[in-house]
Amino acid sequence: MIDINIIRKKPDWVKAQIAKRNDSAPIDAILELDGRRREILKEVEELRRQRNASSKQIGRLMGQLKKAQRAGEDVTKLETAVSQAKAAPRQIGDKISTLDDERRQVEADLQEKMLWVPNLPHPDTPIGPDESYNVIHEPQGAAESVFDFTPKAHWDLGTALDIIDFERGVKMSGSRFYVLKGKGARLQRAIIQFMLDMHVDKHGYTEAYPPFMVRSQCFENAGQLPKFYDNVYRDAEEDFMWLATAEVALTNMHADEILDEAALPASYVAYTPCFRREKMSAGKDVRGIKRGHQFDKVEMYQFVHPDESEAELERMKQHAIDICDALGLRYRVLELATGDIGYASERTYDIEIWAAGCEEWLEVSSTSNCTDFQARRANAKFRPADGGKTRYLHTLNASGLALPRVMIAILENNQQADGSIIVPEVLRPYMGGIEEIVNC
Repeated sequence: MIDINIIRKKPDWVKAQIAKRNDSAPIDAILELDGRRREILKEVEELRRQRNASSKQIGRLMGQLKKAQRAGEDVTKLETAVSQAKAAPRQIGDKISTLDDERRQVEADLQEKMLWVPNLPHPDTPIGPDESYNVIHEPQGAAESVFDFTPKAHWDLGTALDIIDFERGVKMSGSRFYVLKGKGARLQRAIIQFMLDMHVDKHGYTEAYPPFMVRSQCFENAGQLPKFYDNVYRDAEEDFMWLATAEVALTNMHADEILDEAALPASYVAYTPCFRREKMSAGKDVRGIKRGHQFDKVEMYQFVHPDESEAELERMKQHAIDICDALGLRYRVLELATGDIGYASERTYDIEIWAAGCEEWLEVSSTSNCTDFQARRANAKFRPADGGKTRYLHTLNASGLALPRVMIAILENNQQADGSIIVPEVLRPYMGGIEEIVNC
């Protein structure tokens, strides 16, 4: 979540920034709740002052009462005064208890409203209400594939080679599911292993193997809840949700922790299957393995010093590009507009790769700087080396890369006239030396 002090100081500016995202948030309600919370705190502080004063008054009266008793004086009035004085703290305590109950409810309502405030866009993020305002850079990487035949789409190639079985996937789980078989399954495993090794050995990430289902609080910390509740698969009996991305799990690696500045950046890479409730329409977008309820992804994630997050964003983007280059893929970079960036993101680059058979640019990576938005939710901080006050970390995430779209591009761009597929050189050691996928 964002710092509430920003809302207090510049509410109209915050509203304007959120409007750039083509979104809205309950800023006025937040200010009202925040104001009431502070009023309650002041009232309670004053009541506690009064209770302390009453306690001192009781002490003084008790002293006078004992003195009068020793002197044999009439103490009726003093006893009445003591009785009345003792009643005051109890009445004040009741008022404080009532106000504390109200404060807890106000704070709960305030927290709930704050969860509906998205991150604020970076000044350099292109302004626009939707994806049509994204800035698309010129394609780079491998040259566009040239064929002396009409290239086929992966749904035809995979079926002909018997490495993708759509019929049995649907039989088991319904539409948007499929089975990878034989060299198809091995190719996907090879791609995952290659990407993990490259990120660990060349880019310096620490590999993690997180749980594939986590508590709902982890989704809230990552900025997925409450907004995207309907898109998440969840257990009907226990507080478990299936990962929509490894980002959710990795966000919580250091939840409620304070890292030393010397430990930064804390960089992780993880492979996980991902589960999402895709709401799809009929047409070209639903064919093949491009979009399904279950897919695999290698995810990079970093906890960094706030002063370093913009530079790390560029570095992580390059790490994703390195994978594209190594696999011989043609790619392009998009700077996402304010209306297209993720809920937790301040700034995002997408990377798309070209698939010659379906003739599409396919998104395989989103690289985002979430600043302290997720860290505030997860309570993830660091201790400055100079011993200053603890600060919230900045978090970044990047797909590195997402399957099965990498599979699609490899199959379609490397196809031969006879329907066989040339295996990229960097994957051959992971394929047992196989250089070509042919129909056996």
